[in-house]
Amino acid sequence: MVIYEQAEDGAWGAYFPDLPGVVALGATRSEVGERIEEALAAYADDLRKRGGSLPAPHHTTGTVAA
Repeated sequence: MVIYEQAEDGAWGAYFPDLPGVVALGATRSEVGERIEEALAAYADDLRKRGGSLPAPHHTTGTVAA
């Protein structure tokens, strides 16, 4: 799961709750989407090189009615 957030100035950020430190910033939602994919790929590649793998997710999403 990736979280996308838009700042008050219109810029975007993205992060993975299950992967601390894997983040991306961009001027648009599209740009940050590309950057977070690149960040995930680099993170996963580094883990594999060290003999590890991506951890199982521990976060989920849901909705509530107001």
